[in-house]
Amino acid sequence: MDSSNETLAFNERNEGRIARLLPHYPRREAALIPVLHIASEQFGHLSDPVIELVARTLDVPPSKVLSVISFYTMLSRDKRGKYHIQVCRTLSCALRGSEKILEHLQNKLGIRPGETTEDGLFTLSTAECLASCGTAPVLQINNENYDENLTIERVDEILEECRKGVR
Repeated sequence: MDSSNETLAFNERNEGRIARLLPHYPRREAALIPVLHIASEQFGHLSDPVIELVARTLDVPPSKVLSVISFYTMLSRDKRGKYHIQVCRTLSCALRGSEKILEHLQNKLGIRPGETTEDGLFTLSTAECLASCGTAPVLQINNENYDENLTIERVDEILEECRKGVR
């Protein structure tokens, strides 16, 4: 980690959220994932200075924070677009057409998984499982909104909703 960068801090609102969160855990370290989500919301991605901030906040080594970030796909070291689209690619989704959905998104957005559109609006990723096998194929936007039983037409509607700021 590069400690030469200016020291970051959580804003007042997020400091309060973290302070209210910590008593619910037996050890500060156990709050690592929720604190990383808060950091992602505030800073947009988990850069080296943000990792240092989280480590200081929870009194854990930066290597511990980095190991958690590298394990969970919902946490990112890279800047993501306003809308992070994750397409499930596990067997249930693949059998029901997720590869066609992913290919359509790549063509429509002009990016491949792991990339962000030039306008910063969309980042495309694949996910190993979004736990929606009965309603495959599925995609998730910003780790919140699930869209199930996808068709190419529905994907186009979703993209248009995002472009209009409806989501």
